[in-house]
Amino acid sequence: MHQPPGTHLAQLNVARALDDMASPLLADFMVALDRVNALAERSPGFVWRLKGDSGNATDIRASEEDRFIVNLSVWETPAHLEQFAWNTIHARVYDKKAKWFEPMATPHLVLWWVAANHHPTLEEAMSRLDRLTTQGESDEAFGWNRLPGAHLWRDRRCA
Repeated sequence: MHQPPGTHLAQLNVARALDDMASPLLADFMVALDRVNALAERSPGFVWRLKGDSGNATDIRASEEDRFIVNLSVWETPAHLEQFAWNTIHARVYDKKAKWFEPMATPHLVLWWVAANHHPTLEEAMSRLDRLTTQGESDEAFGWNRLPGAHLWRDRRCA
């Protein structure tokens, strides 16, 4: 699937922590999260990310579960997101996810196109993830494999 003119790529990534976000178990993740988010905002192609009062999205409730967290961002192109996800410190943090997060039985990443001036709401993003989970991939909700130029994800299997 090629990027439609006048669009950017939105991504939602969800996870369920093994413990409370303030627990010692998650301390290294929280330190890394601040570095990863700061790098994202300086990265080529970064447009926007959801953040709460904490400066990240860990304090934004997306579920009744306190340990359920989200990452929602918008990138100019798939190549920009792919570069950030797999060729920066983000990849090293991602490789340690089993230390901090439960394995998920359902998709944890969804991608979709948004108008270049649109910042998706959390409700919109969760709806896209639900669509991917219940209906499978489509033009409205998809994973890395629907992006013909993306290839780095295959080594890591993010989605």
